[in-house]
Amino acid sequence: MKNFDSKREEFTELIKKLQLKITEVIEKTDGEAEFQIDNWKREKFGFGSTRVIENGQVFEKGGVNISVVSGPLPKTLQQNPDEKESDFFASGISLVLHPRNPFVPTVHANYRYFELRDKNSNEIKDQWFGGGADLTPYYLFKEDAVHFHQIHKTVCDLTHPAFYPRFKKACDEYFFNHHRNEARGIGGIFFDHIRADENTSAQDLCEFTNNAGLGFIDAYIPIVNLRKDMNYSQQNRDWQEIRRGRYVEFNLIHDRGTLFGLKTKGRIESILMSLPPHAQWRYNHNPKPGSKEQQMLDHLKEVNWLNI
Repeated sequence: MKNFDSKREEFTELIKKLQLKITEVIEKTDGEAEFQIDNWKREKFGFGSTRVIENGQVFEKGGVNISVVSGPLPKTLQQNPDEKESDFFASGISLVLHPRNPFVPTVHANYRYFELRDKNSNEIKDQWFGGGADLTPYYLFKEDAVHFHQIHKTVCDLTHPAFYPRFKKACDEYFFNHHRNEARGIGGIFFDHIRADENTSAQDLCEFTNNAGLGFIDAYIPIVNLRKDMNYSQQNRDWQEIRRGRYVEFNLIHDRGTLFGLKTKGRIESILMSLPPHAQWRYNHNPKPGSKEQQMLDHLKEVNWLNI
């Protein structure tokens, strides 16, 4: 059996520090609202901290959650007979922010670590890292998209030059509403089931995940500060809520994190924290040709933002 370097304790401390850092920056950026803190424990399952911000000056709703859970691997997640006698450990941080101003993008990010252990020997059978960050603007500012992608490329390049193009492509493919044939937003990076190999150790991947979490702040907050005071109309707001409806569709139909939480009987309030407070579904709604709304739709596809 392969020798694995367990990162459960280190990663758990990592996400606790990330949560504290990110929530502090978000509160400072909002300038008014503070996070409600809801720490929770479930016997023989794990613990976590759900932190939610609502009705702020900048952020209408958002959450930055961490969870550390373990137990027998649910049958719905068993992919082969060998996993029948397995226990799992999963720790991660997940965040979603829905700003009030339609010119400020919604953002999502999560970073996680997973271990699979033999139920009898307690030896690690598998381990992997996952996560990423993606941006969902309602109106297109190309310079914002370039900034978001450039920060994430810089973070990826610190560990391996192949990471950004690989993870950017994975993000474009994953955050896609197939039933609508359109991307959820303008992407970012997405990585899943990333394992140590001859080029990157488990420690390298742990450090990369931490750098990505800190890089999220540099990638997103400058965009918020640039757009948060822009004037907007009710028409802009309606468009934002219509597009939020597409965001909800993705989370409830396609998102693996949401489905994992539901299948493992996770804490429902934390799982559905990602949903916006207001959204609209209008029958067969289409923006006017040539409008700024249509310009946004035209870019909901794979775009090479660093060479646009």
